Amino acid sequence: MSLDLSPEAVAVIGFVSLFVLMLLRVPVGMAMGLVGITGFGYLTGFAPALKLVGQTTMRTVTDYSFGVIPMFLLMGAFVSVSGISRELFRAANTFVGHWKGGLGIATIAACGGFAAISGSSVATAATFSAVAYPEMRRFGYPQSFATGVIAVGGTLGAMLPPSTVLAVYGIITQQDIGKLFIAGVVPGLLAILMHMITIGIIGVTRPGFLPAGKKASWHERVLALRDVWSPLLLFLFVIGGLYGGFFVPTEAGAVGAVGAFIIGIVRGKLTKDGILQSLLQATRTAAAVFTVLIGALCFGYFLTITQTPQNVTEFLTGLGIGPYGVLALILLMYLVLGCLMDAMAMVILTVPIVFPVVTSLGFDPIWFGIIIVMTVELGLIHPPVGMNVFVIKSVIKDVNMSTIFVGVLPFVITDLIRLVILILFPLLATWLPQRMIG
Repeated sequence: MSLDLSPEAVAVIGFVSLFVLMLLRVPVGMAMGLVGITGFGYLTGFAPALKLVGQTTMRTVTDYSFGVIPMFLLMGAFVSVSGISRELFRAANTFVGHWKGGLGIATIAACGGFAAISGSSVATAATFSAVAYPEMRRFGYPQSFATGVIAVGGTLGAMLPPSTVLAVYGIITQQDIGKLFIAGVVPGLLAILMHMITIGIIGVTRPGFLPAGKKASWHERVLALRDVWSPLLLFLFVIGGLYGGFFVPTEAGAVGAVGAFIIGIVRGKLTKDGILQSLLQATRTAAAVFTVLIGALCFGYFLTITQTPQNVTEFLTGLGIGPYGVLALILLMYLVLGCLMDAMAMVILTVPIVFPVVTSLGFDPIWFGIIIVMTVELGLIHPPVGMNVFVIKSVIKDVNMSTIFVGVLPFVITDLIRLVILILFPLLATWLPQRMIG
């Protein structure tokens, strides 16, 4: 006797199966693809489902607009292997290291600079665990504070352009990736400023907790800036080209990758082995991202045929709690999911479902992308998972997870305040994109 299940019942079974597969540690892209194709095949026939796999895979890996991901990943790999992170930290430290908590402020500034070039939260957290942590400990900073600053500094990679998470959001929702990148600039700078203010408040309210370092001379500051001006100029050139309409995102990524390569070669920081390492690193990461994207697109077809987005939209808009009440429920869902999965998985799994809800309520899709990324950032640092916390723990062996979470707590509060500010003042995210040329 064959089962004749309704599309809604198949959707429920599909979601349960997906979470079971993820609990069994099946990679999220493969799990989404398997569930999506199986469900699609059950409802329409397995011949169309198998054809869908081939079409989706080919379209994803050959679509010109998707080239933005490997190009910016390659740019970040060249910069990372060139050792720019240590130079950024040293430059920032010469200016603010003599303040109370100055090494923490320098870490946030350097994380922001590195994240703006690499676009990766995990890479930023891992890099500065090796660069900034030993220096902070040498000057007597508590373990909890040092690791907490590095964890929150790493989250800047998800917001500042070129953000891989923002690029994937743009691909899924068919929004302009260039506008999303530009929309992340002001909220990203706001994050840097508010984290620095948080460190300053900790230094004032807890005298002796955060020591001050040695004051650098202006000669030392100029020498430190000499080491970092070229990659920062590259970032401004790439983002300025996007803003001015000179590049589309894929072209900007290509220009950035070539520029990072030339800078590394000219400065003697990029050896033959470093080039090979960069290419392998970017290829592995891009392959992982594209695998997840292909799985997500297959799962998206399954969601469409079961009318899951329409059903969720009808349910949430029918609750009678208003647009901001629905938005609060969605953001609460992301905070809970942050305890269970990483940032990319959250975006890819949930955005196809919640995006129609948000647009039906009249919210700006570019602004919502920034809101989502900000909420996902919190998932990278809040307990009990916190991907950045695990990364730091893997690099710094002698620190406990609980110690890192204690250090992160003040910055979680800061991020929640920043999220409220952006909800109250959407222009912080939409003003720059509205004035882009082209």
